[in-house]
Amino acid sequence: MQRDGPRRRVRRWADGDTADCVRVLAEVHRGDGYPVNWPDRPGPWLAAGCPLGSWVAELDGRLAGHVGLSDGGDGDLAPALWSARHGVPREAAAVVGRLFVAPWARGHGFGALLVGRAAREARHRGLHPVLDVVASDTAAAALYERLGWQRLDTVRQRWGPEQWATVHCYAAPA
Repeated sequence: MQRDGPRRRVRRWADGDTADCVRVLAEVHRGDGYPVNWPDRPGPWLAAGCPLGSWVAELDGRLAGHVGLSDGGDGDLAPALWSARHGVPREAAAVVGRLFVAPWARGHGFGALLVGRAAREARHRGLHPVLDVVASDTAAAALYERLGWQRLDTVRQRWGPEQWATVHCYAAPA
C-alpha cells in the first residue's frame, strides 16, 4: 500500500515523552541556541513550565516538536503588554512557550500546528494567547507574523544579574 506522504500529528504530551523531548530540545539548542540558557534539569523545565498543557508533534511516529501553555509569570512581558492595551487583567492571557521543532522535521508545518493547538486551548479556557520570543530568533518571529500574530512591542529584559535579552512580545489575532 502506498502512502500519500509522511504522517504527522499533534497530541497531548505524556510523561513517557520526556526523554525524547529533551533529546530534541538538545538538538535545537545546539543548532539554534534555543533555549538561550540551557536549563539545569531540562525535563522538569519542560513539564513544570507548562501547567495549562503541553503537546508534542510526531512525524511518522517519531517525536518532532513540543509546545506548552502557561499562566503569565513575572518574567513574561507579553501578558502585561496585552492586558494594558485591552484594559483587562493580565490573568486574562495565557503564554504560549517552550516551542521547538526538531531540525530534521522542519518544513512540515509543525510550528504552525503546535502554536495553533496551544492557542486553541488558551481560547477554550477563555484566555487570550500571547508569547515572548528572543529578537534574534528571526525564524520564530516570521512564523508568528505569518500566522497573523501582532507584535505588541520589542523590549529589553533582564535574564540574570549580567544578562539582558531583547524580546518581541506578540498576541494572537483577535
